[in-house]
Amino acid sequence: MERHYKPNEFAKLLNVSVLTLQRWDRLGKLKAFRTPTDRRYYTHNQYLEYTGLKTDIKKRKGKTVIYARVSKTSQKYDLNNQIKFLQDYMNTKGLIVDEIVEDYGSNLNYNRQKWNKLLDECILGEVETIVISHKDRFVRFGYDCFERLLFKFGVNIIVVNNEKVSL
Repeated sequence: MERHYKPNEFAKLLNVSVLTLQRWDRLGKLKAFRTPTDRRYYTHNQYLEYTGLKTDIKKRKGKTVIYARVSKTSQKYDLNNQIKFLQDYMNTKGLIVDEIVEDYGSNLNYNRQKWNKLLDECILGEVETIVISHKDRFVRFGYDCFERLLFKFGVNIIVVNNEKVSL
């Protein structure tokens, strides 16, 4: 289901006022949807179209990526456990994995080469879904900010939350 925004939330995303959104609605520049009680709301697709990030959500089908990370190369066994668990999870859900990214490095380090490449691919619209075993496998601090940012680029993050493989 597509995300819906209240006018004040949508105005913040576009960095305009609610009055501007109301004016655009009247002029037909950016038409708001209406609830049965006649309240305005906007969709994520409208946001992507307005900002030019996507012209058609259905045309832009990205890949599904499993991202697994451990701190040190000596934890290769734990990394393999993460990957196996996530592959099994995806298989049980009937979802296809296009790529598996194995990464080594501290989750406090934002200079991880494979992680940065994955973020670049997300921004370019090549990735639709990232699957991780736990939030801290992706990043230690600011996970919610990354999730929100990537969502604006049409990327969904699936957090499976398996504590056994997230050491």
